[in-house]
Amino acid sequence: MTKYEHLYVIIEHEEGKIVPVSLEMLGEARRLMDDYNRRYAANEKVVAILLGSGVRAISDELIQYGADAVICADHPELRYSRNPVDTKVISQIALDRSLVLKFSSTSTEFERPRYMFFAADSIGRQLSSTVMTQLDSGLASDINKLVIGDLEIRHEHKTKGQPIVYERTLEMYRPDFSGFLWTTILCLDNRNPAITRDYYPQACSIIPGVFQPIEHDASRKGVILDYSPSFDPADLKVKVLSRRISKSAVDYDSRKAVVSFGRGIKDAPEENIKLVVELAREIDAEIGVSLPISKKPYPVSESLSSSYMVPDRVIGTSGRKVMPLLYIAIGISGAMQHIAGMKESGYVIAINPDPESPMKDECDIFVKGRMEDVIPLLLDELHALKPVMEARK
Repeated sequence: MTKYEHLYVIIEHEEGKIVPVSLEMLGEARRLMDDYNRRYAANEKVVAILLGSGVRAISDELIQYGADAVICADHPELRYSRNPVDTKVISQIALDRSLVLKFSSTSTEFERPRYMFFAADSIGRQLSSTVMTQLDSGLASDINKLVIGDLEIRHEHKTKGQPIVYERTLEMYRPDFSGFLWTTILCLDNRNPAITRDYYPQACSIIPGVFQPIEHDASRKGVILDYSPSFDPADLKVKVLSRRISKSAVDYDSRKAVVSFGRGIKDAPEENIKLVVELAREIDAEIGVSLPISKKPYPVSESLSSSYMVPDRVIGTSGRKVMPLLYIAIGISGAMQHIAGMKESGYVIAINPDPESPMKDECDIFVKGRMEDVIPLLLDELHALKPVMEARK
């Protein structure tokens, strides 16, 4: 028996429709816990936490996508996400042993979850930090790889310099800021006798689009538990009177082609962006950028800056995921964050002067050259082909 058990997944939904990243987290949770239970001869569960109003009907769907149990807090005050309210309810659920005993009769010593997953999106990034503050444990943000294992750690403060094996540790990986190296984040207990204390749950926020949901299985069975949250008047001081979803002005979904550019524009930023825009116009493509471009690293006119060097156009783990039939990457090195956002494109062309660029391994055609030299040649060919294509219509 242990005080720390099970993997809790915080579910997000829009008007009763489960947000895709929640199904992705459930899928990875299912894979991890199936392997965990096999290796450790355990029987720990994947538990979905669902908050909302009129949402109990989607609990069955969460079971069918991998949850063993769903704890559903269905209440009118939870219709719209409010961070202070959601933080309090999730924290209450995470510490409630009576709920756990309804789906795991062996969890008599339960104090809190072993692991906890949140989405790394506009809601989950904030919610994960406030919930883990409430639970007084650690948090790893923007994770895109997870492993559970036993690690021998020697640390001046954590272990007083002695090698100690930390069992069943969640290894949480994320790309570093260069995009080419991995950073491993661990949430470790203090085993130093002078400062002994535990840190649970081991928690992280997970980047959307990284993991795959498991196949929907209508025959899966699980436990659905209703939770009645309690509120103090102070919890409800902030009211949501109305809510409107603002969609991005950048439409990747309806375009068959996307042309993206990165720091390769640096030699002549203004002129090179204009070349990219002209190429995109010729093939009726939307324009994307790599993350560094959204930070406006190069001086260009206000019209180009406000139109193209903006976060809405970022493709990758810090922005959007796209799946066009044709993807053209111009002056983009190929950091793993960017690759994650475009790797499911149908056909990929890369233009880059560096033959060692990681993008070379992610494309169907690699054109070694500077964009200033290559794009004008492409435009000439497209202009020459235009009469032929129009004649075929």
